[in-house]
Amino acid sequence: MSNPFAFTMTIHGEGISSPVCFDVINPATEQVVAVAPDATVQHLDEAVSSARRAAPGWAALPLTERQRYVTRIGMVLLDNAEELADLLTREQGKPRAQAYSELQAAALWCSEMSTYDIPVLSVTSKAPETVNVYRIPLGVVGGIVPWNFPVALAFWKIAPALLTGNTMVLKPSPFTPLTTLRIGELLRNLLPPGVLNIVSGTDALGPLMSAHPGIDKISFTGSTQTGRRVMASAAVNLKRLTLELGGNDAAIVLPDVDVDEVAPQLFWGAFRNSAQICIAIKRLYIHEDIYDRLAQALVQLAKDARIGSGTDESVQLGPVQNRPQFERLKGLLEDSRRNGHHFLSGGSIPEGRGYFLPITLVDNPPDDSRVVQEEAFGPILPLLRFKGIDEVVRRANDSEFGLAASVWSRDEDSALQIARHLEVGTVWINEIHTSLPNKPMAGHKQSGIGVENGEEGLLEYTAPQTVSIKRVT
Repeated sequence: MSNPFAFTMTIHGEGISSPVCFDVINPATEQVVAVAPDATVQHLDEAVSSARRAAPGWAALPLTERQRYVTRIGMVLLDNAEELADLLTREQGKPRAQAYSELQAAALWCSEMSTYDIPVLSVTSKAPETVNVYRIPLGVVGGIVPWNFPVALAFWKIAPALLTGNTMVLKPSPFTPLTTLRIGELLRNLLPPGVLNIVSGTDALGPLMSAHPGIDKISFTGSTQTGRRVMASAAVNLKRLTLELGGNDAAIVLPDVDVDEVAPQLFWGAFRNSAQICIAIKRLYIHEDIYDRLAQALVQLAKDARIGSGTDESVQLGPVQNRPQFERLKGLLEDSRRNGHHFLSGGSIPEGRGYFLPITLVDNPPDDSRVVQEEAFGPILPLLRFKGIDEVVRRANDSEFGLAASVWSRDEDSALQIARHLEVGTVWINEIHTSLPNKPMAGHKQSGIGVENGEEGLLEYTAPQTVSIKRVT
């Protein structure tokens, strides 16, 4: 889109602008990509009202018709993937090929979710009574989406919410609103008015959504700190919640692995998307027998990785997405320097424009250090030595987070035993980041509430309704 002022919100199937806008920054250049409308309270009220008016008719459609709509949404994403990927790279910073893959993933979620049925459970009971448990839509869902995967994570919410008969008000991150706004424009002629409303705004808009009495459920992806605030404000009308929050994911590497084989998998498991992934490896526990060899292999991969603007086809890692996160990561590096930690790679910030931070490997820092205890959400990774299985399981579990983990070993039985003792919602063995629409993902501890994906995630957008019938003779 050539006009930087052309982006509009979608409310009741119409393009809506705002008298106030905010800048969207390209993190590779620190230049303004475009401006986005800053929704007012009235805009939000109109979006919620539109969703509420549309809800009965949308819920009354046969499931097969809603399935067709969700499938066609995915087709629209694929038909416009080239344009959308270019826009996503400019506002998010990720390499263009990865932006295109994100559009493909969002379309996959639509196509796969559209194959799901909504189950009816028949409960065994004594004659002459018949008992069925139906699943009915909640009403209006509010979706709040982060900046790391703004399109894919939006469709983790849109596809199941619409399929189960809910209508929606979606808010993208103020750092990455443009691609989502453009998708809203593309879907206006496909969906009935009010079924999917997209509003953009700065930090004030999220709390207004989570407290809005006209929204029945909030599905939020973001930090644990913000998730707590969402949960508190949602109490105003006992909103249903799905919260996919922070993680400080541990990877445990046993001494029997092939170092050359696993090193690239571990590297990209930690640093893909410039480590801005909630399920990225953020603590890498390496058995002492192979620590030095694996650490050196990771250092070489860090040296070889191409970092730069996502518009450069040779680039593998883009910038940190936004200034606040960049400053936080700089503070984390400074804390490690101040405490005498040894950097195997990185550790310093280059001069010039853009929020670029080199891949930083920290050599066996103390377990109580900030770089181990905090979720970096950026390309800083502590490498941690361990000796025994009981020790490493205890250290891996010593966290307020419980999102995901991985175990790496040629002995699958031993790896499975370790996995079953990890206090997390997802464990990968000899692989990582194989998220699919049919794989439920749930955070333990302070990594979230509820489930995303799979049938369990689908049913998060419904409420059970038990119907008992006594046959009359």
